[in-house]
Amino acid sequence: MTHRIVFVEDDADLAELIRDFLDRHEMDVVIEPRGDTALDTIAREQPDMVLLDIMLPGKDGLTICRELRPKFDGPIIMLTSLDSDMNQILGLELGANDYILKTTPPSVLVARLRAQLRNMRPAQPAAEAAPAKSSRKAVFGQLSIDPVSRDVTLCGEKIPLSTSDFDLLWLLASHAGETLNRDLLLKEMRGVDYDGLDRSIDVAISRLRKKLGDNPSEPFRIKTVRNRGYLFSLSGWE
Repeated sequence: MTHRIVFVEDDADLAELIRDFLDRHEMDVVIEPRGDTALDTIAREQPDMVLLDIMLPGKDGLTICRELRPKFDGPIIMLTSLDSDMNQILGLELGANDYILKTTPPSVLVARLRAQLRNMRPAQPAAEAAPAKSSRKAVFGQLSIDPVSRDVTLCGEKIPLSTSDFDLLWLLASHAGETLNRDLLLKEMRGVDYDGLDRSIDVAISRLRKKLGDNPSEPFRIKTVRNRGYLFSLSGWE
């Protein structure tokens, strides 16, 4: 299976070398040389993965990562020559899945990219992940969730959700009133263990809250339980 990758890199020679190498390992790379047009290229190409340099013309890679993470479910990899703890921490906190130096041997680079792509395997449908394995519509006040048609309505209005957004909502709703920790959510959604740094669940929760009209500063529908995880409220949908 060939994976599509957008590589945002302004060093044309380096970008071509990496593209040629990855092409031999079933990775189809699209090069984008500018930071200020990267989001448009990513939206157009719909890649499986994004590689970001940090120092870019127009917009830096960390800013791109921060802006991209809320709307991109795939792996975001910082691929840079900037070897500093602060940049690595910042990149991971902004939503990057990994931070790789350009001096990394090509074979190791491929192995790490493949590891991230493996984590993208389709998640077990949340309807199956729930203990009851119910296919019945779930209704909470003005919220209705249909696991068969995968339609979600709130106050009579249909809420458009991506596949991953729906699966996360159904998983939370299937355990309404219970606190689910990040490790469980990440395991169910992506099949990987929480490593203490991965922020993809936090980003997905934030995106879901926005679509469901939750209060971002004081959420009352999908609540944050400090140091424990997230809770789908039974009373936030009237």
